[in-house]
Amino acid sequence: MLESFNAWAETLRFACEVQNVVSMRLLRMAQGGPQAAAEAELMIAEKIAAFADVEAAIAQALSAGEGFMVAAERGYAPLRQCVGANSSRLARAGVSAH
Repeated sequence: MLESFNAWAETLRFACEVQNVVSMRLLRMAQGGPQAAAEAELMIAEKIAAFADVEAAIAQALSAGEGFMVAAERGYAPLRQCVGANSSRLARAGVSAH
């Protein structure tokens, strides 16, 4: 029971962090200028790299005979890392979604 609650809580935490990153990026892009263009380019490049990392992590786990849940956790890790890094970077840059 506690394990399922922890998974639910982590899902909620991650969803909130993703929404915050999206909001900060939209604010930065709405400001226009070179920072907006750089943010849009970074966003696209990061998504391509992150999903390639996810695919590799899942494939590696499955080819090693790990179960579906382990493969999903390994695939989630690169996304969690990327979102966390963006959240920190945008917060340091002074972009506020609040």
